[in-house]
Amino acid sequence: MSLTRLIGMIARTGTVAEPITAADIEVREGFVPPPCLRGSAQVRHVDAGSCNGCEIEVAAAFGPVYDVERFGARLVASPRHADVVAVTGVVSVNMADPLRNTIEATPNPRVVVSIGDCTRNCGVFADSYAVAGTVDDLTEVDVHVPGCPPAPEAIVAALRAVTQR
Repeated sequence: MSLTRLIGMIARTGTVAEPITAADIEVREGFVPPPCLRGSAQVRHVDAGSCNGCEIEVAAAFGPVYDVERFGARLVASPRHADVVAVTGVVSVNMADPLRNTIEATPNPRVVVSIGDCTRNCGVFADSYAVAGTVDDLTEVDVHVPGCPPAPEAIVAALRAVTQR
């Protein structure tokens, strides 16, 4: 096969991906992903006080099986390099200020994604003295991924909703 024929085949085929399953995620009413994030988003993950169930699923979503990076989402170490802040777990008393600082350090336009039921209702930790509240209490959440823990497919769907790939 010649190089010209191969390039023509690639151009005709385009990008092929499964459709996004919107039933797995909850998008804030009126939320439209910023156009600058179309195709590529840098994600800063913050564990605000979880049991690590969601972290295992986030690791699986970025692992070789689900490979969310093929849809343009990439983990970064600094909030200053991030477009998306992905939060897992309840907001513990000790993590409330660091989470606020992380969100403030992320440049605008930013998207906040909450992963897991604990980010929405504190789950089994609701009556604990160590819980400051939910992520919704701290900031406006754009996309929520329900589940305890959520499936990696749902995390991939949420990040695809942001990158629109």
